[in-house]
Amino acid sequence: MACPVGSLPVPTPAAWFSPAALQAALRILQSHQRAFGRPLLGGLRADASPEQQAEALFSSAAPVLAHDGADPGADPGPRLIYANRAALVLWKRRWAEMVGLPSQLTAEPHERGRRHQALRSARAATALEGYSGVRIDSQGRRFQIRGARLWTLWDAAGQPCGQAARFSDWHWL
Repeated sequence: MACPVGSLPVPTPAAWFSPAALQAALRILQSHQRAFGRPLLGGLRADASPEQQAEALFSSAAPVLAHDGADPGADPGPRLIYANRAALVLWKRRWAEMVGLPSQLTAEPHERGRRHQALRSARAATALEGYSGVRIDSQGRRFQIRGARLWTLWDAAGQPCGQAARFSDWHWL
């Protein structure tokens, strides 16, 4: 027996596919290209739709995170606006727990000064390669990241509006 179409639940889109997340994903990809002169994701077609680009970024094997443009020296500082699947798995958080989190909470208190300094350097230069630091997941487990790229995010008016990071080299401590 067939179900009447009107009784089927309407699937809700994944949180990382929301308009704000799509905008963040495109901003991350475009700003990386601007900062480093090369694409963040290899193999992504130039004519890929915004949805295809967002899906590729979310599915990337390397963790990618981004936070808003709030002053890193203020309390609580920038808040995360994006985390791909690899970042969510590494930090052991769901999208709703990660996005909106003060980004400083991804590091232990004694590591936050070094993190803040690296973010300021990346902001001043618009990009930084080779960053290393210690981070902490939601359960308190520490891990070392190495060779991270940090870059400034730019809005449609050409103004800085946040920062992003990507790394593929990490290990548990």
